[in-house]
This record gives sequence, structure tokens and C-alpha cells, in this order.
Amino acid sequence: MRKTKERKGYFFITPFFLVFALFNVYPILFTLYLSMTRYKGYGPQVFIGAENFKLVFNDPNVVDAFFNTIRIWAVNIFFQIFLAFLLVMIFSDIKYKVKGLGFFRVVFYLPNLIASATIALIFFKLLDRDYGVVNQVLFNIGWIDQAIGWLTKPILAQMSVSGIQTWMWFGNSFILFMASVQAVSKETFEAARIDGATRLQIMKNITIPSIKPILMYVMVTGLIGGLQLFDIPFLITDGKGFPEGSLNTMIVYIYNMAFVYRNYGYASALSFVLFLLIMVFTAVFTIATNRREIKEFFMNRKEKKLRKKQALMMKGGDSLERQ
Repeated sequence: MRKTKERKGYFFITPFFLVFALFNVYPILFTLYLSMTRYKGYGPQVFIGAENFKLVFNDPNVVDAFFNTIRIWAVNIFFQIFLAFLLVMIFSDIKYKVKGLGFFRVVFYLPNLIASATIALIFFKLLDRDYGVVNQVLFNIGWIDQAIGWLTKPILAQMSVSGIQTWMWFGNSFILFMASVQAVSKETFEAARIDGATRLQIMKNITIPSIKPILMYVMVTGLIGGLQLFDIPFLITDGKGFPEGSLNTMIVYIYNMAFVYRNYGYASALSFVLFLLIMVFTAVFTIATNRREIKEFFMNRKEKKLRKKQALMMKGGDSLERQ
């Protein structure tokens, strides 16, 4: 009877594994296969072994695209977390007692609900060198005396995309951080204040520990999303990384290789290398930020094995005494 129930359980989870295999496992395996072929999207798929992977590690454009992606991501994730954390400190401070948290949640999260294509079009107009609103405002208040090419100078273009990404995603981080802080009882903050704790001490000993798991989640998902950055850099310029290749991120480069230059085999090799890079970076980052927890896990596991071994030895000793 018990075995029959277990089999029924497997039946209910089968649809998940079928969907996962079809939409996750199969594309990865097919991409790996294509990466070892010469294929233009039509005609025969000529098997060439690891030639595409050799080309990946000898292509200077790949290095440029990778560091473009890292620079844009690093600036974005820093300001995204900084703004979200600053807002959490303000809204969770008992002294300020800021009202309307629900309203501000909606306002801060709203950019995340707008389609990337719409955001790219809006900022393309706002940051235009000759007719953009940003330059017009800076002219009117006297901060500049000549137009700034926000999207025509490499470093400014990268910082502009980072700023757009921050604006889109800091609200999401704020909501996650705020939910973690609200899980801590108000009495804890009040007791700390009564005991004379400063804001810095409250932040160090209460706020940061309470949001640490969510902070790790935001950073890991931000890293994964940052390495796959595509929509804003692609839509806000000519689609090929203008100006001077500064917005040529890894995914933009892969897209152009596949759908512009019709080199599907090389694009697949690039995709698979990026997939492995994301896995490695995520694993390293997770281990580096959870060293204490991992150490405790292995120590507990070692202690359990030791106790189990001692229990078996004691049991064996008791058996010998009885004999």
C-alpha cells in the first residue's frame, strides 16, 4: 500500500519534470550541440568539434564585451543596493515614523512594471544630445554651457545604462529588504533605542543581520541578470554596442553573432561559455558570502558522524559483554 502511494506521488510531479526537460534541459543540450557545429540557421550543420570554443578564447571582442558587462553591472548593483538600504533605514527608523509606506512601495516598484522597450525609448529621448530634456534642464539651471553626449561618449553611455538599470530595480530590492526588516519586532528596535544604541549600532546589529539572506539573494540574482544584460543597451543605441562598442555586452554580442552575422555555431559556443561563467560566479559568490554557514554545516555533519560512530561502538561493546 505504501509503495502504491509513493508511485502516485511520482505521477503528480511528472509534469514538472517534463516541462523542465523540454524548456530547460533540452535547450542547454541543443545549444551545446550547436556550439560544436558550423551552422548559418539554414542548410547542413557541419560538425567541427571544439573549434568555436577555441575561437571564443582568442576573440578580443569577447573580452571587451565581458568587461563592458561587468562595469555596467557593478555600478548598477552598488547604487541599487545603496539606495534600497538607505530607504530601508529611513522607513524603519522609529524616530522618523515616515507614513505612507504602501504608497512609496508602489512608486518605487513602478519602474519595474514598465516594459524595457518603453523605458529605452523614454531615456533615448531624455538623454538626446541636442533635444534631450536632461541637457535642457542643465542648461536652464546653469550647470553646463554645452550639450553633453550622454549616449555618444563611451563612459557616459555605460553610466547612463547603469543609472537606468538602478532606477528600474532599486524598488524591487527596497521591497525585499523592507519585508525582512519588518519581520523583526518593533520592540527590538525600541529596546535598542532605550538602551542607548546609536543608529549605526542598530544598523550593524539589527538591520543588516535581518536583511543578510535577502541581500545575498539580491546580489546573486543581480549578478545573474547583470551578466545577461541585453534589452536596454540594445534598444537605446544602434543594437551593435554604439558608441565605440561600450554598450556591446555579452548578450548583445551573442545576438549579433547569431541573428546579424548568421553564425549560430559561434553564438551557441558564446552562450554556453556564458552559462558556465554564470554558474562559476554564482557558486564562488555564494560560498564567499556564506563561509560561516558552510563551515558550521560541515562541522555539524562531522559531529553527527562522530556521534553515530560512537553509538555503534557502544552498541558493539554491549553485545560483546552480553556474550
